[in-house]
Amino acid sequence: MTASAHAAHLAELNIATLLHPLDDPRIAPFVDLLDPVNASADGAPGFVWRLVGEGETDATALRPAGEDVIVNLSVWETREALWDFTYRSGHLEVMRRRREWFERHVKAHMVLWWVPAGHLPTVGEALERLADLQAHGPSPRAFTFASSYTAAEAAQYLRAGDAAAV
Repeated sequence: MTASAHAAHLAELNIATLLHPLDDPRIAPFVDLLDPVNASADGAPGFVWRLVGEGETDATALRPAGEDVIVNLSVWETREALWDFTYRSGHLEVMRRRREWFERHVKAHMVLWWVPAGHLPTVGEALERLADLQAHGPSPRAFTFASSYTAAEAAQYLRAGDAAAV
């Protein structure tokens, strides 16, 4: 985890429903991109932390949202740092090709929320934020890039593990 002068960090959860198992040759191009994209994230300005399975280099073996659903959970110093990594790095290739490997989601599949600096969100916390976004739409507690809130606007929800709904 990198040190930061920010009092709050931005957490993100992204889920993706696989079209085929990870060991299927049709998913191999995605699997081949995992290590370089994760290494890019780890070295990106503003990166704080990402979820990985025990003894693993990524979180693809973790299936807390369903057997065919992979999760990406990370923490960033700022919204801009996450935006830059997501849309201005090698990660963009994965985004452009996602329909080759993942089902199209009809509900929100990505959520952002502010956490106190130093707090590492749990998968349960992240899935609860996603459920909040799906049920209630964007709010200072659970939002998206398109409808984001500042850490100041979300200050009342910065308690680690906060489960109160808006």
